[in-house]
Amino acid sequence: MAPNASLVSTVQVRELVRRYDDRAVLDGLDLDIAPGEFVALLGKSGSGKSTLLRALAGLDYDVEGSGELAVPENVSVVFQDSRLLPWARVLDNVVLGLSGADDRGLRSLDEVGLAGREQAWPNELSGGEQQRVALARSLVREPELLLADEPFGALDALTRLKMHVLLRKLCAAHQPAVLLVTHDVDEAIVLADRVIVLDTGRIVAEETISLPAPRSAADPGFAAVRSRLLDALGVSV
Repeated sequence: MAPNASLVSTVQVRELVRRYDDRAVLDGLDLDIAPGEFVALLGKSGSGKSTLLRALAGLDYDVEGSGELAVPENVSVVFQDSRLLPWARVLDNVVLGLSGADDRGLRSLDEVGLAGREQAWPNELSGGEQQRVALARSLVREPELLLADEPFGALDALTRLKMHVLLRKLCAAHQPAVLLVTHDVDEAIVLADRVIVLDTGRIVAEETISLPAPRSAADPGFAAVRSRLLDALGVSV
């Protein structure tokens, strides 16, 4: 079942199934994401997080189910690896596949703090800078849905914190719906409007995050949400 190519106002998933041999990695999953909503997806390894993201991205056509898989037509994906073309300069990576978009690409690079680096080669950039280019490349297309598969997982702790601030700023400016796959509970709470826990292919817990920004782990409300999410993940603290 391929994603619905027609424009929709929300992401809608109904009774989604994905099997590998006789094992259901996604098992009748239902999910809605509202326009502009930031959803973080937590789960143990093998719970189906990246499988769901690939299905929404149109990268996995072997999903099944009698229900619905509807996503906006304009979808961008950011991976843990920046996946920049090493033989192309930064600006060319940002506007890859777009015609006459250099001005948009320059504005996008300015948004991610890389103004003046448009002619740099990817290997001249740090890991954090490469991920900034990947974000610029995704958002220059003004996606209605941004899918992010552990985009900060390979970065050091300080760079990750800076990227959290940047991502929230960019999402506020561009207002895509976002689905972020992460293993980091604190990252999910800091960034998301809603956090979902996936286990054996089904949603087993959900938390709406109403904490004021900027969110701090020192906030008792933050600790309470973290405790509930860790409990849903089967982690005792």
